[in-house]
Amino acid sequence: MASLAASVRCSQFSSLGLNAKRISRNYGLPRTPSLVSARPFSALPEIRVSAAPVQFSGNALKFAGWDPLLRRQGGAGVKLPVPAAAAADADGVTKPSKSFAEKFPVLVTGFFFFMWYFLNVIFNILNKKVYNYFPYPYFVSLIHLLVGVAYCLVSWAVGLPKRAPMDKELLLLLTPVAFCHALGHVMSNVSFAAVAVSFTHTIKALEPFFNAAASQFVLGHQIPFSLWLSLAPVVIGVSMASLTELSFNWTGFISAMISNIAFTYRSIYSKKAMTGMDSTNVYAYTSIIALLFCIPPAVLIEGPQLMQYGFRDAIAKVGLTKFLSDLFWIGMFYHLYNQLATNTLERVAPLTHAVGNVLKRVFVIGFSIVIFGNKISRQTGIGTAIAIAGVAIYSLIKANIEEQKRKAAVTPAS
Repeated sequence: MASLAASVRCSQFSSLGLNAKRISRNYGLPRTPSLVSARPFSALPEIRVSAAPVQFSGNALKFAGWDPLLRRQGGAGVKLPVPAAAAADADGVTKPSKSFAEKFPVLVTGFFFFMWYFLNVIFNILNKKVYNYFPYPYFVSLIHLLVGVAYCLVSWAVGLPKRAPMDKELLLLLTPVAFCHALGHVMSNVSFAAVAVSFTHTIKALEPFFNAAASQFVLGHQIPFSLWLSLAPVVIGVSMASLTELSFNWTGFISAMISNIAFTYRSIYSKKAMTGMDSTNVYAYTSIIALLFCIPPAVLIEGPQLMQYGFRDAIAKVGLTKFLSDLFWIGMFYHLYNQLATNTLERVAPLTHAVGNVLKRVFVIGFSIVIFGNKISRQTGIGTAIAIAGVAIYSLIKANIEEQKRKAAVTPAS
């Protein structure tokens, strides 16, 4: 019987590709009949076993290296590391890779600021050049909006962005906004045609003053004294620049002031017309309605002059191709820089946008002086610098106040 047991034991280990004597000698496998009698004999295919330190005993199976981990985990629920790709395949869902904007948000935001400044400067320079040979601001304002509306219609046609539905209620909300937008835009162009670009932008630096006055006396909002105090340099600087501006005339000055008032009321009505529609669609609908408001004055005020000699003189000076090209590009630049200004505001905090807006005005004034060679007196230069500094201080204070209000509104909710 002993020889038979030995024969069986040897057969069993040989089916596993192992040698019973070698295992018993090297790893201390006990040679007991119970090992043979506990398991029924079965012929298994030959398996090559690596030289890993495996122990065969009556105790639980142990793997060298993993044994301490098994002890710490209690031998149950041990989670082995799984590659990310295998885990994604097991779940049936793969995480999409990050886009360029998500990987480099600072670069994308910087690009938005650069394009906003670049398009704004190009628009102001090209717009003034057109007025030098075609001084019809009502018609040019109409062209600005017409090109922008055509751009919006093409964008909607291709689904970038998808057109938001319009109803009667939304139309009634946007109509006052569009009217103020049209009035402010036309009056700005009347000023651009009458005086130097730098002087128009200096007068338009007073817009924060009109915003504060409207908020205090129209909307009934209490304006902090610090905000009013920051507006003093703006008023003083604009007054200094206006007194010695070489290109000064009342048409340009009054038109710029009316533009400030119109854009102030545009801001008021825009707050009342806040909807769930995205900014791109809101600006598109506003441009369409504003275009309708611009048609009557362009036809009634400048129509007869344009038909008699306006178009003829412009074509004689620069040619038909350049004339049409200039009108198209100033309209395109006008729409794109306004759209980029809105998109930039969505990407940054109000404080950053306020500082960027002030710097934009500095860029426009500086480039216009260099490009057109406008001569300015020392007092005009100092007054312009004081006005811009005042706008910067006002923007910083206002942005900080808005940020504090936002945090105060979030804190109770959380």
